[in-house]
Amino acid sequence: MAYDAQQQKKWSAGGRVLAAGKVMIVWVALLWLLEGVDVVSGHALDSFGIEPREPSELVDVIPAAFVHFGFAHVAANSVPLLVLGFVAALQGLRRFFLACALIIVADGLGVWLVAPDHTNTAGASGLIFGLFGFVVLSGFVERRPLGIVIGLLIAAYWGTTFLAGLSPANEGVSWQGHLIGLIAGVGAAFVLRRPPGTSGAPRPTG
Repeated sequence: MAYDAQQQKKWSAGGRVLAAGKVMIVWVALLWLLEGVDVVSGHALDSFGIEPREPSELVDVIPAAFVHFGFAHVAANSVPLLVLGFVAALQGLRRFFLACALIIVADGLGVWLVAPDHTNTAGASGLIFGLFGFVVLSGFVERRPLGIVIGLLIAAYWGTTFLAGLSPANEGVSWQGHLIGLIAGVGAAFVLRRPPGTSGAPRPTG
């Protein structure tokens, strides 16, 4: 029945919003918790950052995206991660987690390869730049009007800030990690693009 289909669509949309919100709140809370542990332990977790071209550091490619160098570092990453992650997760949690995995691994390996010697790179900013590229490009790649509008709004609001984060003039900031993350996010938008007519929600029946 048409009514049942409409109701199911409405409930599934509400479920996606709730699920996306829960995932991102837990994710950001985990980053704050880990930084609290880092402070209490005398910054023992800082060792999970990536030191370039050291074979033993390859095991830190994934953990590095979850540790930070101080609460100010976590605070700076929390809002953009929460917003961009939420928007990306609305497209489906499975697709969201696959995109995050691709971005984190590609960004971590890229940092390991090209970061300057004697540096230690950690934090969620590479993932954030990746999610920015993923969210902005997905609508265009899939030719979805709503996705295009959302991408344009995100680009208009944060575009200048993200462009500034790519500048080599920023001391103490891994512009390489930002750039690699952005490229990985754009790549994820293509690799994980959905065929026309799909929304990530279950199809109503009846």
